[in-house]
Amino acid sequence: ALVSDERNVQEIVGHTGLGQPNVSNHLRCLLECGLVSRRSKGRFVRYRLADRRVADLIRDADQLLASTANGVDACQSYTD
Repeated sequence: ALVSDERNVQEIVGHTGLGQPNVSNHLRCLLECGLVSRRSKGRFVRYRLADRRVADLIRDADQLLASTANGVDACQSYTD
């Protein structure tokens, strides 16, 4: 949810479909780890990735997973 832009908690809730307490807990952990930063804007707190390289890493991982998903799905080694 933070790859493309900074967002407040409610925007992240809307983007992810997660509950507000869940989003707040994740943001607290990410903030403590230094992966996100925050700034106050009016009565809202806006969150963003602390380092844009994280966004690059997420995009690269998404592309890799998208390009291998068909192969994984077609693999005969895995059955239900």
